[in-house]
Amino acid sequence: MDDYMIFAAVVAIEKIYYPILAVVGVSVNLVTIMIFSRGKCGLSGSTTRYLVAMATADLLVVILDLILRQIPIAYELSFVQLIPVCNIHAVLLYAVTDCTVWFTVTFTFDRFVLICCQKLRSKYCTKRMAALVLGTVTILCSLKDTTWYFMLTNWYWLNNNPWFCYMNVLMMLSDVWGAIEIFHSIFTPGIPFVLILLLNFLTVRHILASNRTRRRLRTVSKGDNHKDQEMDSRQKSIVLLFALSGNFIILWSVFMIYSMWQRLFNLGFDSVYIPPFILEIGFMLQLLSCCTNACIYAVTQRNFRQQLKNILNVPFSGVVQHVKC
Repeated sequence: MDDYMIFAAVVAIEKIYYPILAVVGVSVNLVTIMIFSRGKCGLSGSTTRYLVAMATADLLVVILDLILRQIPIAYELSFVQLIPVCNIHAVLLYAVTDCTVWFTVTFTFDRFVLICCQKLRSKYCTKRMAALVLGTVTILCSLKDTTWYFMLTNWYWLNNNPWFCYMNVLMMLSDVWGAIEIFHSIFTPGIPFVLILLLNFLTVRHILASNRTRRRLRTVSKGDNHKDQEMDSRQKSIVLLFALSGNFIILWSVFMIYSMWQRLFNLGFDSVYIPPFILEIGFMLQLLSCCTNACIYAVTQRNFRQQLKNILNVPFSGVVQHVKC
């Protein structure tokens, strides 16, 4: 099977995959925001703010990227050509995409401080600091992505090309703008990949060392076999942290590799060839990452599961009461 046939098959799958993903993405992120905003999941205020911010950013990516870009391109909808603000859309889209990535980094750093830095965590792991960090990240990402306004024109392509706006040919071949685009790729998601892996490594190393020390102390203290609440709390934190960061790294890897290769290819580094359908798969996986966090919360957080059950039971309880009347 040649590249063209594989690409055609991927495009056909996208026409089914993207609408389903849009429905799921909007639904699960709205429910996640609702559940965490109630503050009944037994999480700290700072953790709740990070998780609400991540779900909000994921929801915006689903709307701006999946619904307003990928679905119209996949179905070749002609009304897209009438949109005169593609540049503004591009800035908003890349800004919220950066936010989803960097919110994951800031949450990872918050968990690192909470677990590994006892002297700092009382000052850093607070609701106020979380709001300050999230606001700063949002502003910086928005400022960085204003460059896309000048790099793209205001017309869509309708042949399932990865760009949703034309890029000026001079921009595409320019070393200066090429360097800017490489910076974008390094900033998101290149640097976050490195930071998340590093922070997770340091966190795990600290937990393993602390657990060995606590086990020795408990063994010395007359063979105490009671459950260690501190160790259980750390294990729950690390499970949630690893699930979120691992999900991000796995689902973003294909898109990151292709994006870096494409820019280098345009600048003349053409020793390696990656077929275009790989980027389409990268888009599919990247957008999937905006819909999977709710599943991670449901699997790893008992209180989240209970709140989810309560929300799902509301329509059925109303029907039961109506029948009884």
